Amino acid sequence: MSIPAAFQNSIAANPAPGQVTRAEIAFCLNMILFRDLLERVPEGKAYTEDVLQQHGQVFFDHGAVRTVAIEQCGALPAGEKSITRILEPLGYHLYETYPLPRLKMTGRSYVHKDLPEDMPQFFLSELHVDQFSEAFQQATARVVSTSTDPLDATHLASLQTLSQEGLLAFDEAVALLLAMTRCFARQHATPALSDYEVLKNESQEMAWICTEGNAFNHVTDRVADVHALTLEQQALGRSIKPQVEVAARGSVRQTAYRAAQVDRVFRTPEGCVVMQVPGSFYEFISRDRVPANGNDEKLDLGFDSGNATAIFKMTSVEDSTVC
Repeated sequence: MSIPAAFQNSIAANPAPGQVTRAEIAFCLNMILFRDLLERVPEGKAYTEDVLQQHGQVFFDHGAVRTVAIEQCGALPAGEKSITRILEPLGYHLYETYPLPRLKMTGRSYVHKDLPEDMPQFFLSELHVDQFSEAFQQATARVVSTSTDPLDATHLASLQTLSQEGLLAFDEAVALLLAMTRCFARQHATPALSDYEVLKNESQEMAWICTEGNAFNHVTDRVADVHALTLEQQALGRSIKPQVEVAARGSVRQTAYRAAQVDRVFRTPEGCVVMQVPGSFYEFISRDRVPANGNDEKLDLGFDSGNATAIFKMTSVEDSTVC
């Protein structure tokens, strides 16, 4: 994975020996989550191994997390707050908001203040449960109300220190990092198959959350030419989406593999059953530099609601076998 130049001489750059900056902790978290997804998405792992064999580097552009805007979240804060309580002390801030009305969701991108172009972004989405049927709302509450919180009082205190000072002692940073990693997983108990079926009938996205929780929905490699990459991956027989999604402004282009199929356990009155459902996937993005102030240019770090809606379909049950 491409490492920001700011970290290549981190000992000299670190203002306090024995302490770790928020940017360093944030990048370590991203590396752990990236590796976790590769273990769950075989095509993403195969692609990454191809890049390494060719002496290239993956540029981790962003990771995506789905959340549920409902108060009955057990021990977790509702909606994206379960994730932003981590991101903000790490130095991330809200960059843009993207309405996703067809999905009854809202997406928000979070960019790192210290290294906006070099640090992976987070794309957080919230599903608006109150826009669905009463049966859907009840099923959602039954699923997520069992959620536990991976962060205890000590971890929350560390986040507060990091928010105020931007630094943590090494041992404290390691302990917090391990706890934060656990936040990107499913926090609720094994769901009932009957609830899953209710959710799937109204929202493929909530059905995905039912089985996968707050795990990375996808990670994304920033590449020079996503069109050329699509042709290369098609030639290799991989499940790349043939249509590249182009933002209305033209400077952001995206495509992805279809979601990996994973086995998940569900409860039934007769006992537990195992079913195959869509898991996570691997995405590709190309970003152009666009005019900024005067003669300057900056990388277009934004997204596009239309692109996001289309990419979300990669985890739909009906689209899990056909691209």
